[in-house]
Amino acid sequence: MDALKQSQAPLPGTPARPFLPQESPLSMLPCRLDRAADVRQSHTLTSASLTVRRLFIFVGTGLLTLAGGYGMYDVVKVGGVTFLEALLLGLFLVLLAWVAFSFMSALAGFFVLLTRGQVSLPIDTTGPLPSITTRTAMLLPTYNEDPHHVMARLRAMYESVEATGYGAQFDWFLLSDTTDPDIWISEEMAFIELRRACGGDRLYYRHRSDNTARKSGNIADWVTRFGAAYDHMIVLDADSLMEADTIVRIVHAMERHPTCALIQTQPVIVNARTLFSRLQQFSGRVYGPLITAGNAWWHGGDSNYWGHNAIIRIQAFAAEAGLPELRGRKPFGGHILSHDFVEAALMRRAGWAIYMVPAVRGSFEEVPPSLLDFAGRDRRWCQGNLQHLAVLPARGLHWVSRLHLLTGIGSYVTAPLWLLFLLLGLLISLQAHFIRPEYFPKGFSLFPTWPQQDPVLAAWVFAATMGLLILPKLLAYLVLVSNRDERRGFAGSFRALAGVVCETFVAALLAPSMMILQTKAVVEILAGRDAGWQVQRRGDGQPARGEVYRKLAGPTLCGLALSLCTYAVSLPLLLWMSPVLLGLLLSIPLGIITSSRLSAPGVFATPETNSPPAVVLRANELAASERTDMTGALRQLGRDPELLVEHLDSLSLASPRRFGPIDVPLATATAKVEQCESLEDAAAWLDRSELHAVLGHPGLLKQVLELPPGAPQRNAVTS
Repeated sequence: MDALKQSQAPLPGTPARPFLPQESPLSMLPCRLDRAADVRQSHTLTSASLTVRRLFIFVGTGLLTLAGGYGMYDVVKVGGVTFLEALLLGLFLVLLAWVAFSFMSALAGFFVLLTRGQVSLPIDTTGPLPSITTRTAMLLPTYNEDPHHVMARLRAMYESVEATGYGAQFDWFLLSDTTDPDIWISEEMAFIELRRACGGDRLYYRHRSDNTARKSGNIADWVTRFGAAYDHMIVLDADSLMEADTIVRIVHAMERHPTCALIQTQPVIVNARTLFSRLQQFSGRVYGPLITAGNAWWHGGDSNYWGHNAIIRIQAFAAEAGLPELRGRKPFGGHILSHDFVEAALMRRAGWAIYMVPAVRGSFEEVPPSLLDFAGRDRRWCQGNLQHLAVLPARGLHWVSRLHLLTGIGSYVTAPLWLLFLLLGLLISLQAHFIRPEYFPKGFSLFPTWPQQDPVLAAWVFAATMGLLILPKLLAYLVLVSNRDERRGFAGSFRALAGVVCETFVAALLAPSMMILQTKAVVEILAGRDAGWQVQRRGDGQPARGEVYRKLAGPTLCGLALSLCTYAVSLPLLLWMSPVLLGLLLSIPLGIITSSRLSAPGVFATPETNSPPAVVLRANELAASERTDMTGALRQLGRDPELLVEHLDSLSLASPRRFGPIDVPLATATAKVEQCESLEDAAAWLDRSELHAVLGHPGLLKQVLELPPGAPQRNAVTS
């Protein structure tokens, strides 16, 4: 066809440069978990002050746990502690320790923010922009995302950095793991338009047909092919945005601190449109700085990595953070899903410092628009974090790194523990109500043993536990109102307080459903069910009503069963558990209501919604611009010679295929193409996996494009 013939010769307007630069290979081998790494850096920043900080956190956690445990023991010891009560007490101690640990970190963050103290790596955030000399790669991995929105965010950041005068120090890579054929070709179309619009020589695109190890494999593939040409890489997500000021300052910090391997910024949520996402945006903006500042205060240089919006020293990453494949079958075996915690732990094991810098602003991300989308992402994170059970015994890990892994595991294990705690309490109440007590125990006794309860003491223990959960919200509000700029950003103290109250109420209603959904995820993973790799819904997309009914029927039925059991005991017990029961019974209406789009943020407004940063405004402006029409992968390549040249050229740069198992989609696609009489036949007959195989095979693709156009044949369509 004409496009294929034109692709054999240089085309007018075709970029003279391919999608990728010349390769600069860098070795990155999988590490050994059963062997301690050689310490290559002398990171010894565990000072006396840092030791005191950590003692404050852990001693405070211990004291709060002991005090609460003693109070709970007073509640259950009346008449002797039964087996069920002993289990209840043990669960309470574990859960209270978890709550107390979070509270102590939040308390530390409160004093740090109130005193405007420096918590970790010193970075000047207000002075003139520092000069930088090193080369940094900006990496934006993507997987079946909307190409138009991805390019909008990439272009906004690119233009922002170019405006600083340091654009020559940065190269930009869109690293695609996309499996949908139409999205793949749309990405290439959008990238060509982006490169044409920006006129830059430092924008690159790479599509990986083999999605081994998902995002971590995507990054590792780039490191092994291009990493030697750069000093640092800033890893983004498809929904990430960063201001140029932030980018330049963290690069400068890496230049000043040669023993630092990673600097993690604190992303702020933007572009929330539904009630659920605005709830997440508000809570993250109000409470997030308190928690992050507290963690950074006692982590020091032993901090953690969140997988995106962070700068990494490539030398340290390539030498120490090669991830091994875990033994066993999925979901516990195979490639490590939650790679970020493990990569940070491995680099810290070799002596490199890992820092979190909450004081650095200008880092942004988006969140899922609904409870179901959040739970779907949470399911993948749950599987990845539970995989860390196999990483915990790794030799040579710093004890704080092991604690990071444990907290990641605990963030999901606590959900079934809370559910078990509630069920045990209910079972004890049912036992007391339906089983006749023994007033005269075995042995000699002059007086009967009357059943005794202390509801007042039980209420105090419950109130104290809830106080540890709610008090950090009030502390975060006090920090907010103490800062004039923050008060203005939130449109006043009263409006922010109304937001805190509403967020607390709605979050309390949603928490029981999340407890059930997380418990279900843990059970599925323990039963051997893999989460897979689903595309994340972004923006304001609402789940279908049928999906909401199906996925939230479980929490609703749990709420109904618990309500009947508590009512069978007594009406006061039903009223006592009403906050949990109400959230479960209303899970379906809440799922529908919170996924609805809001015309205005209302009390959940944040500084970023009241006065959006320039890079966010620019990205949204570009995302709202007109899209380029897409007619299907094969049809688009057949009608666009420039796109075809670029696509074929990118395939020629791909790593050669090694001998191995038969590629089934490629084999079936080859057989189908032999029977096709037109391009329309191929477009109609090939399924998604087969079309993806054709697009990745230059010879077969040319064979398809040489077919004459025409109406699809009946046998192809019906097949």
